[in-house]
Amino acid sequence: MEKREIGEELVFGLDIGTRNVVGTVGYKIGREFVVTAQHSIEHETRTMMDGQIYDIGKVGSTIRMVKEALERQTGQTLSSVCIAAAGRVLKTMTVNVEHEYETESVVSADDVHTLDLLGIEKAQSVLQEENDTNYKFYCVGYSVIRHYLNGDEFASIEGHKAEKIGEDIIVTFLPEDVIDGLYAAVALADLTVSNLTLEPIAAIDIAIPENFRMLNIALVDVGAGTSDISVTKDGSIIAYGMIPLAGDEITDLIAQHYLVDFQTAEKIKIASTTEDEIEFMDIMQIPYKIPAQEIWDLTEELVGSIASDIADKILELNGNESVKAVFIVGGGGKVHGFEQTLADKLKLPPVRVALRGEEVLKSVTFEQSDIKKDPLLVTPVGICLNYYKKKNRFVMVHFNGERIKLYDNSKLTIVDAALQAGFPNENLFPKRGRELNFTLNGNPRIARGEAGEAAVVKVNDKLTNINAPLTANSYITIEPSTAGKAAAVTIADVAGDVDETVSFAVNGQNISCPKYVEANGKIVVSSYRIREGDKIEVKNYYTVAQLAKFMDVQLDRNHTILVNNRPADMDTLVYENFTVEWTTKTAEPVETIEEVFEEEKKSRYARAKETAPKRMTEEKSPKRETRRLLPKEEPKKETEENPDDLEPAVNVIVNGDRVRMTGKPNYIFVDVFDFIDFDLKASRGRAIVIKVNGEYSDYVKPVNEGDVIEIYWEEK
Repeated sequence: MEKREIGEELVFGLDIGTRNVVGTVGYKIGREFVVTAQHSIEHETRTMMDGQIYDIGKVGSTIRMVKEALERQTGQTLSSVCIAAAGRVLKTMTVNVEHEYETESVVSADDVHTLDLLGIEKAQSVLQEENDTNYKFYCVGYSVIRHYLNGDEFASIEGHKAEKIGEDIIVTFLPEDVIDGLYAAVALADLTVSNLTLEPIAAIDIAIPENFRMLNIALVDVGAGTSDISVTKDGSIIAYGMIPLAGDEITDLIAQHYLVDFQTAEKIKIASTTEDEIEFMDIMQIPYKIPAQEIWDLTEELVGSIASDIADKILELNGNESVKAVFIVGGGGKVHGFEQTLADKLKLPPVRVALRGEEVLKSVTFEQSDIKKDPLLVTPVGICLNYYKKKNRFVMVHFNGERIKLYDNSKLTIVDAALQAGFPNENLFPKRGRELNFTLNGNPRIARGEAGEAAVVKVNDKLTNINAPLTANSYITIEPSTAGKAAAVTIADVAGDVDETVSFAVNGQNISCPKYVEANGKIVVSSYRIREGDKIEVKNYYTVAQLAKFMDVQLDRNHTILVNNRPADMDTLVYENFTVEWTTKTAEPVETIEEVFEEEKKSRYARAKETAPKRMTEEKSPKRETRRLLPKEEPKKETEENPDDLEPAVNVIVNGDRVRMTGKPNYIFVDVFDFIDFDLKASRGRAIVIKVNGEYSDYVKPVNEGDVIEIYWEEK
């Protein structure tokens, strides 16, 4: 806004009404608002109806004349303006929003403001879902009904300590064409909008002080084209409404009855509120001199109808109950009999329904001596004062060739523009390829697809990101994000999630064999690619036939096979630590069985090492990989030893999962973090708990084979 020489912020407000345009310029000192200049011009023709602009060019011309008159009075150039919209096709949404802190915090003014913005965004989202019209709606104002601190209602939450804050907020919306008309008319007068509010909000800021809002009161702003209504209760504004009936209907009736033009009829209506007799001439140049009572009698029925509709809307907004009192502002409310009729319709004593003018403008000083404090001035001054409270405006940008408008909540980003333009949310962010669902030993598993490429975002042909701040009149283009490859998982990928071997005692020798893996009941090799819905089972047993085949021996069927000292056959199941006694047909002594197994083990290990992928995790893999042995169809003989086989290893259980640690001769507790996925930066004020075999430990405690380790964050 403009600045005065003495430093006060000079605010320019326009009340663009159906009948006239009122411009007000002033500044605020403490609680007082000083009006330095005010000027009003009637529309030359009926360029507006029901609060909506129909002839943008003529309204823009009228605004320019008002602006230039005020510039002459103040001696300053006016470039930005505060405006208000009438409640035509008004939509209101009441929502509840909450914000939870990570730790108990003192509620700041910024926190309260952020809560308001969250409420506006939520209300806009709900309205978009429920909108069954062709209109595109924009927020033009809001009022907080009540605040909550840790779930309890508080009059004011700023400065209190809280873990959670919340509020009920009523947000008002108007259609795009209403807002566009106002902005276009203002632009024709070389003005930019610094603040936009709703006319009933502007009026209530003056007419009903906050200390009155504990009472159940209705405010009715009766203009020329619309009657805007707001209702207060329990310290807050609880509802807004509008009916498209006001002073113009009465003027039209007078014009039709006396055969006069609209401007003459308007003068007759106004004169009937202050004069005993009224003189005028009709379009046939016939002079009239009639008593005001004649106008009252003519308009009585219509005034009653308008008052009845306003009363019905008040009851609707107040839960089908009458309010305790009604304050009336605006020129239309000055019509004879309106107050009494409205009181009758609401079943209120006449003293509880009253025009508000001079008494609510006590904190307003007019430097112009010829200005009389009147209900007509409540809304124009309220528009100026609303600037200090809300500072609501819109931002215009071009998105993929389309011009769009966004409600400026002081933190707009490219994402907000994309969502307002209807750009699919899934095209903003990288899309993962199709996930894969299967079970491993009966437990559900999900393998995620690869991430795709992010959307390509440009502002004014320069690359940026979707979270970049939004600036007015930017040219934004977004190329949709892409999807990554679908998840691809083999048996070898999941082998690291189970114990790799099963051990048997064969003819007194300990034999450790790789476990067999089945997919949907059929044995598969490590390269088998898991499909959607596969049931993967890692068997913890061998049959006698499988064991003999793996050890590459032929059994002598003339001798009894014993499993755990009981007679067995080739199909008998052999589990972990079972004993097996048999006689082979080869002349090779049983000691060579271990040598054969070691060769097989080295061969399988070498092949697994070549193809073993990273262990499946959600985002990142541990620093070391745990390799598993899997049965192969035809083992290959290796001529070189695998050096990893010679490394000492320690197997431990960490948070229920088996972890194999290799690469060092000895290990201490801190080494465990090299083999697991645990984010040490995610404390958020919590303490870490480390235990070994159920006892609290420290980071330098030695770790031994079979230790059971627990690591977790201690919640408050």
